[in-house]
Amino acid sequence: MAQKLFLLDGMALVYRAHFAFVNRPILTSKGVNTSALYGFTQTLLDILKNQQPTHMAVAFDTAAPTQRHTEFADYKAHREEMPEDLSVALPHVRRMADALNIATLICDGYEADDLIGTVVERAEKEGYQSYMVTFDKDFGQLVTPNTFIFRPPRAREPAEILGPAQIQARWGVERPEQVVDVLALMGDASDNIPGVPGIGEKTAMKLIAQYGSLDNLLAHTGELTGRVKQNLETNREQALLSRRLATIRRDAPCPVDLAALKVRPLDEEKLKPLLIEFEFNSIGRRIFGPDFKAGRGGEGPKSEGRSPKAEGPAAIPRASAAEQLVLMSEGTTGQSQAESRPVSANLRTIADTAHDYHLVSTAEERAALIQTLAKLDSFCLHAETTSLDPKQARLVGLAFSVASHTGYYVPLPPDELQERRAPHSALEAFRPVLESERIVKVGHNLKFALSVLKWHGISVRGKLFDVMVAHSLIEPEMRHSLEYLSEAYLGYTPIPISKLLGDGARTMADVPPTQAADYSTEHADVAWQLRAALEPLLLQKGQERVFYEVESPLIPALVDMEFEGVKVDAAALADFAAQLAKEMDLAEKTICRLAGTVFNLNSPRQLGQILFDVMKICEAPRKTKTGQYATDEQTLLALAPDHEIVQRLLEYRTASKLKSTYADALPQAIWPATGRVHTTYNQVMTSTGRLNSQDPNLQNIPIRTERGQEIRKAFVPRGPDYRLLSADYSQIELRIVAALSREPALIEAFKAGADIHTTTAARVFGVAPGDVTPEMRRKAKMVNFGIIYGISAFGLSQRLGLPRAEAGAIIDQYFKQFPGIRRYMDDTIAFAREHGYVQTVTGRRRYLRDIRSANNTIRNAAERNAINAPIQGTAADMIKLAMIAIHGEVARRNLKTRMLLQVHDELVFDLYLPEQKEVLPLVEDKMQHAIRLEVPIAVEMGVGENWLAAH
Repeated sequence: MAQKLFLLDGMALVYRAHFAFVNRPILTSKGVNTSALYGFTQTLLDILKNQQPTHMAVAFDTAAPTQRHTEFADYKAHREEMPEDLSVALPHVRRMADALNIATLICDGYEADDLIGTVVERAEKEGYQSYMVTFDKDFGQLVTPNTFIFRPPRAREPAEILGPAQIQARWGVERPEQVVDVLALMGDASDNIPGVPGIGEKTAMKLIAQYGSLDNLLAHTGELTGRVKQNLETNREQALLSRRLATIRRDAPCPVDLAALKVRPLDEEKLKPLLIEFEFNSIGRRIFGPDFKAGRGGEGPKSEGRSPKAEGPAAIPRASAAEQLVLMSEGTTGQSQAESRPVSANLRTIADTAHDYHLVSTAEERAALIQTLAKLDSFCLHAETTSLDPKQARLVGLAFSVASHTGYYVPLPPDELQERRAPHSALEAFRPVLESERIVKVGHNLKFALSVLKWHGISVRGKLFDVMVAHSLIEPEMRHSLEYLSEAYLGYTPIPISKLLGDGARTMADVPPTQAADYSTEHADVAWQLRAALEPLLLQKGQERVFYEVESPLIPALVDMEFEGVKVDAAALADFAAQLAKEMDLAEKTICRLAGTVFNLNSPRQLGQILFDVMKICEAPRKTKTGQYATDEQTLLALAPDHEIVQRLLEYRTASKLKSTYADALPQAIWPATGRVHTTYNQVMTSTGRLNSQDPNLQNIPIRTERGQEIRKAFVPRGPDYRLLSADYSQIELRIVAALSREPALIEAFKAGADIHTTTAARVFGVAPGDVTPEMRRKAKMVNFGIIYGISAFGLSQRLGLPRAEAGAIIDQYFKQFPGIRRYMDDTIAFAREHGYVQTVTGRRRYLRDIRSANNTIRNAAERNAINAPIQGTAADMIKLAMIAIHGEVARRNLKTRMLLQVHDELVFDLYLPEQKEVLPLVEDKMQHAIRLEVPIAVEMGVGENWLAAH
């Protein structure tokens, strides 16, 4: 049997792992970013377990220049500086490889590619099967019948092995070694290899397929015509240089004995401390068994009465790392989510625990449970359904927990649910306790359970304790799923839904109640225990006010808003879609006429070739990382003033987006049973505290352009006795800036009711308010809003089209006239550096782990967030508090008016016309006084036949 060698491109894998988690990095309890190390470790373990290599090594680059850098100074020169978190992680990546007893290959002057190329050539001669673990396309040139590219699994895609046939098909070549000639022609933007101008991937593949090699192609350029011939002859030396740069060397002076790469048993003395240091808890348990203990700072309460199994993988003698990893439980592999978390020492499952769960199936048992619940101050609630969409979900059962390790599951027969308000139905019997104002309801993602019950005719009342929402305030950057929280704070793994539903073809309605009972009741039990774990942390993190006064009471308001939905005129949108289609068709014909040829406007590659190769509208067009010309909106906007074709392209794209995203999609979102669109609001998806709208997203409905405003016209009242009411905070963020900074000039301007941008312009430009020109006001307005986001002189110059020196002078004068703003910014950044976070008026925190970064770019971004977060977050809290107050007062007064939408600083209502004189003052009062500030809060209100008219 052939020896099986795996060679990993270490730097490529580490980079990919780091950026895979860039939006939600994996952090330890001390805030250390372990994304790269975690992803790299998972790749190593996956290969050891699933691929069973006999030999293995990881190749790394070094900081020393290579021959490529010597020959071509711009080689990789455009690459951004390595992220600081990644740079810090590299030594630990090598420590991990060492702890797993996996050899590393490093040689100054040679890249990891060259080391891999050298070793696989040697391995080929000695009869090895070699697998190059990388996502880099360059490695195709090394593939042979015994040397393959191995692409690790990612997301839901399985691992992929590429041999000669796959490489030949991918690149249209007869032999894999021809790949380097294709690369020489097309270039490589990721490495800044220039290639030949005007020759993209398809042309390069066609030329090499026809001529066999770059040398033969260059020898026969006389057979070619047009621009391809001209470009090849003009750039002959550049093509040859590009081939040298793209060629992976096979002669690196790295004296590697292949026998030294043999897979050996892991080094337990090195590995255990490393896993503990970086809190890789599930990895530790997979390798060393359930008794593996990983340390953490501030460990939360552990479950009581749950002892781990005595047996496990740790009791099995270890041989090689590969052999040991084969013994891992299939249910614990492939964990691609954040690993770092405050996990208790031992992880348990339901099989390990002593619990008291009950199936409540008879009327007598239900009556006894209801009697018990009615006497309590609080209980935990979990809803079991057939769908994650509340409006179409059938309620299969309810689970309750009232004490740790106890719970009750109540299956709800479908025939009884068909008559949702039948006096003797199982669900109806629970109405008194569910609608009790006195009893606190506990749960995880309570909004979903409350929404499902709302659609089944029951409005849950009483105070709420949602452990998902609580954790989003305690650890905003972590995950908030019940499974994660259970493992993190209770050391316990709940039953996965996959064990009940299998391949997903079934729903909970197909699961026998006896099986559903353990699953559902366990969820209620875990959520109940999590309340005890998280309550003290809310106090510790100063989040009690935000949780109890803002987020928890907001849940019922959101449930009712989602239930109400909003009426959309589908016919009006259909007419608008048809109009947009005509505009797109006309724009496309104009664009193709200007281009002199018909092409696919939606193809970035074709568009880039037309604009930059054929029409040459730009001397030095920017390219993307994939080597294509950049044709994004920002690029086109910069070119639009001088080129009609670009102006028409932007018009085409605007019409296309309006049509596909809104005019076509919104009618599809109308729920047939109500004839209304029902969005879903999420409380835990933004770092600023703002709500997130999805399915469909109604917070991005355009308003600034005339064409976009047509979309808002389609949002209409529910009936003839109603109108839409829009209530919008006026310049709320600037008012909050004035209040937080206590800048007297701004506060006085707002109190006097002056136009804030005119006031700012007068002070900055040194003129009387009456002498402020529209241009002065425009510049002042840009500064006012830009300051909130930490705008620089360069940024202001770009937005206003001014020289940087003039923009800098405007900013300097602004801070001179409003010194309180500068003081606020400096004090806020200083606070963030000292404490690691900033906070809103209510105390909501935004943690800024990069605020002390040594990297200027990264630190400056964190400082901008530090300045902005208290402002945006306070605005978010303010409108949430207003929503809570309005929702409560509408219910108390038994009004027919309904709150429908929250869009940034705006609330939209279905206004019952006979209530107009009562509702408008009510809404204005609650919005103005949601948070008391030193500046007056202004609310702009309008009533109309549609959303646009009201706004």
